[in-house]
Amino acid sequence: MRTKKIHYIQDLIAEGEHEHQDFKYQITDARKIARSIAAFANNSGGHLLIGVKDNGNIAGVRSDEEIYMIETAAQMYCRPEQHVSFKVFNINGKSVVKADIAEATEKPVEAPDDNGNWHVYYRVADENVLASRLHEHILSNDSQSDRTPLDETIIYSEREQALLQYLRDHGGITLDGFMRLTHISEETATQTVVALHSMGVVDIKYHDGNCLIVGTSEI
Repeated sequence: MRTKKIHYIQDLIAEGEHEHQDFKYQITDARKIARSIAAFANNSGGHLLIGVKDNGNIAGVRSDEEIYMIETAAQMYCRPEQHVSFKVFNINGKSVVKADIAEATEKPVEAPDDNGNWHVYYRVADENVLASRLHEHILSNDSQSDRTPLDETIIYSEREQALLQYLRDHGGITLDGFMRLTHISEETATQTVVALHSMGVVDIKYHDGNCLIVGTSEI
């Protein structure tokens, strides 16, 4: 059993940091780790491996202290409060804590920056990024409503047709680009994208620091 646990952690470490996994040498700032918790919760969940350096080397931690800090972060510095589950592994005499964060049922989840200002974070590849305002609206809408069944007949407006055609031809566009394309306000553009996302025909993707509207297979 011990060998299986060692191999399990080693296999996770071998994956490196990615959309659903982050390494932490140790936890020294509850507010900072809250951003990681919020970012995973706003995505589809993930886990932290505490006691593991960025290069994958196992340093080990005092598990009780790390768990306390993470619980504090999830309860005090995530809005709404999040739940984190823990497993502690002993790897050659060193403790590694695996902290699992589920996808939030109520989005968006906020966490404070270094100045105490609350923001929405999202996990992209191996980074926690600030979610765009458009993305915040989509996260909020997804938490409040179900998507339109795809077998229903949908009649698109001219601006919706223009956006979908652009996505078929070019792959992606920013919100500003959509506003210029159809000569509409930010509010109208946001409402349009949120509606199309609820239908399952567009999605959001972060690329080179930009939040892009992209088409799904349904278009």
